Order: sequence, then C-alpha cells, then structure tokens
Amino acid sequence: MITPPDQPDGRAPDRKLRVETHGLDVIADTERRGTPRTLLWPWFGANVSILGLSYGAFALGFGISFWQALAAGVVGIVFSFLLCGFVAVAGKRGSAPTMVLGRAAYGVRGNRLPSVISWVLTVGWETVLCALATMATATVFGRLGWGGGTETKVVALVLVGALTVVGGVMGFDLIMRLQTLITVVTGVLTVIYIVLVADHIHWSAVSAVPVGSAQEFIGALVFMMTGFGLGWVNAAADYSRYLPRTASSRGVIGWTTFGASLAPLLLLVFGLLLAGSSADLAEAVAADPIGALTTILPTWFLVPFALVAVLGLVGGAVLDIYSSGLALLSAGLRVPRYVAALFDGVLMIVGSIYIVFVADDFLGPFMGFLTTLGVPIAAWCGIMLADLALRRRDYDEPDLYRPTGRYGDVPLTPLLLTLTATALGWGLVTNSTATWLDWQGYLLHPLGFGGRSGPWAYANLGVLTALALTFLGTLALHRGRVHEQETLTPSPATDEGAPL
Repeated sequence: MITPPDQPDGRAPDRKLRVETHGLDVIADTERRGTPRTLLWPWFGANVSILGLSYGAFALGFGISFWQALAAGVVGIVFSFLLCGFVAVAGKRGSAPTMVLGRAAYGVRGNRLPSVISWVLTVGWETVLCALATMATATVFGRLGWGGGTETKVVALVLVGALTVVGGVMGFDLIMRLQTLITVVTGVLTVIYIVLVADHIHWSAVSAVPVGSAQEFIGALVFMMTGFGLGWVNAAADYSRYLPRTASSRGVIGWTTFGASLAPLLLLVFGLLLAGSSADLAEAVAADPIGALTTILPTWFLVPFALVAVLGLVGGAVLDIYSSGLALLSAGLRVPRYVAALFDGVLMIVGSIYIVFVADDFLGPFMGFLTTLGVPIAAWCGIMLADLALRRRDYDEPDLYRPTGRYGDVPLTPLLLTLTATALGWGLVTNSTATWLDWQGYLLHPLGFGGRSGPWAYANLGVLTALALTFLGTLALHRGRVHEQETLTPSPATDEGAPL
C-alpha cells in the first residue's frame, strides 16, 4: 500500500494497521511526528473528487459569465481553504481535535452548541458524498447495460458505505494511507478524463454566456466558500494535531491551503468550460452531478471513471466521518471514538437511502443545506479565528477538559455572538428550491435589499455577515479575557476531569 514519505504520526509504512484509540484526548509529544507538507495527502485526497467539475455548472447557474464564475471560484476556494489553514495551526498548538480546541473560546460545556452544529454539518456532507457515489455507480452501470436500477444502487450503497465506515472506524493511520492511494489513483484518472472530453469544449459558446450582476457574482462566491473550505473548517485541526509543536505555522497554513485548493481549482476551470459549452449538460448536472459527466465519455472509460468518482467521493466522506465522530464526542456523548464513527456511519447510510431512492431533486436541497449550515459554521469560524489570533501562548491542554479551569464552563459572550450572527445570517439568505427553507430571508426587505425576490435574494450575504460579525466581535470583546487566561500559571498535567 502506498504511504507518504513522512507520516504525521511517525509510524513506519509497514506497521500493522489497528483501530485508533485516540478520541478527544491530547496527542502526546512522543506520538507527534512529521512535517507540515504531510498535510498535502489528506487534504488533496479529500478534495480531488470529480464533484469539483460539477461546481462549474453550479456556478454558472447563478447567471454569471465564465470569467465571473472563474473569479468567484478562485477567490471562494482559496480564501475558504485559507481559513482552514489558520484553524489547522490550532491543532499543532493544542494537539487536540478541532472541536475540543474551540473550548478555549466557548468554554468546556458551552462548546457543545458548536459541536452539535459541526456534527450535523459533517454527517450531512458524508451523506451527500455517499449518495453521489452510489448514483454515479448506477449511472455508469446503466450506460454499460449492466443494470443500473434499484439492485445496482443497493449494492453500490453497501460497498461505498462499508468502505467509508471502515475508514472512519479504523481512524488516523488508515485514513492517511487511504488518502495517499486515493490521491495517486484519482489524480491520474482525472487527467485522463479531462483529455478524453476536451473536444466537448466550445469556447464560442462559453464566451457567449452573458455577464451577471454583482449580486449574482457574490452569491456564486459565497456558494463556493460554503461548498469547499467552510465545509471543512470545523475539522481543520484534526490532522495537524499530530504534528510537533515546533512545526512551522506558515507551513501548516500553506500546505493545508495548497493541498486542499489545488484539485478543486483545476477541476473548476474544466467544469466551467464543459458546462458553458452545453446547456443540456449543465442542466443534467443539477439532477445527477457525477453521473451526468459520464454522458460525454467513451464507453471503454466508464469503469475507470466509476473508480475515480467513487474513490474521490469516499476520500472526502472518510475524513468527514472521522471528524463527525470527534464532534459527537465533543458534544457530550461518552463512547469510544470508533463507536461514534460507527453510529454516524449508520446515519450516513440512512440519509443516503433517502437521497438515492426517495428524493426527486438533488441541487435544491444541497444548496439549502450548504447555505443554512454555512451561516452558523461561519459564525463559529469567526470566533475561532479571532480567539486564535489573540493568543500568544499555546493552549493549556489540561484546562480544555476542566469546567473549572481558565477557559470556563459556559461563557455567555461567544454563545450570544454565535446566536446573534446566525439569526442575522439566516435573515439574509434564501433558497427557493428547498421549500422547507422558505422562512429564511426575513431581513432582506426590512434592511432594504428588495425582499426574497429582490436582486440580493441569492447573494447569500448572511454567510459573510456571520463570519465578519463574530470575528470583529470577538476581537473587540475577548482581548481582556484571553490576556487574563494567559497570565495564569500553566496547569499541571493530571487526569482530573477525564475528556468531556
């Protein structure tokens, strides 16, 4: 099995795989190995999915031109993954999972609210990825004349679900090896896919796509942010926590951002060219984002395409199920990490069954899911980043598990900031294709943005508002609190208050 030259945990490539026993506990210095560049493997492997091509159709769906969509995609992808890079620095400074490190800002038990939000987001993402892998497999089998009906979908769902759950249950060691394999295989096959369908690109059609408004551009930009980096920011420190404290912070930020952004940027450009060349393809992507891409492939490459599609989606789902298990533990569930991951796997399969066999639309609920949860996650991200920026010392790790410690139990300020920013954010986003979200956008008319049908209705301003409000609010209100925490004497490392 392929392994990276420097594994973050320092294990030899031939070491026997075993179930990871680490949960919310701090990673000991003796287990922290590797260099920031090893972060390339999990981040690239998790984001090299063929789904990145579909984002070209999603972006053009906002009614903007190729160049506008390209600018929105580049800025949205790089900026959102840069946020992940900053959060990843907390991992090497505190050697605990992301949602445990958030206790420094939210308090030990106050942090349960963002932990629940993080858990819902990651379970939702792993469900979406599992369902897409299932639908893609069925589409490929249908084109080959090997079935493609209910039986094929059931078998595909079982296989994809099993692979994802096994990876999440086994934990860090298997994930790092699996992501390296996925990186190599999907990278090569994706390049072949691009070569095979390049003749479907017609620049005359692409360049003829009309220019959209500033509001439509902003909507596409925010959608890219929520579809990429803001979907990962709540798990960004889960892998950097295995790095030594002496690892370069710039290196952690750079390799996280580069590894996560590289594949989506390349795939987005090609996806924009394909979608802009064919309105029919762009429309088909909305119903079956992966399967629609098979319609322009030669038959002989369908099986390799299914392999690259499934592996890419599984790569992202495995990281999600691992982090969702950690978030569930941080929310207060007292079970071993692998049990939490297994529980999330069951929810993932149930949700995938609904998407594959019951739901008659994918893009509408998907966009609603991203924008709705993107608001509170952006609010959490703003607080986390500001809190991290205010700190000059590493986290006091024992106090991350003590409600009576320096970080407190349930401080009200961060919770009120989060709730206020979320309420404002939801009032500034809409999604007309998901009827269960028609209550959103309630501030668009009172604040003069033209209401739910006005020009700002789909600009998704709520996400940016939540991020900015909590970031600036935390910088203004938490400076004294953080300074006071850092003047205290470091706590002795004891077992008091076993991981909560």
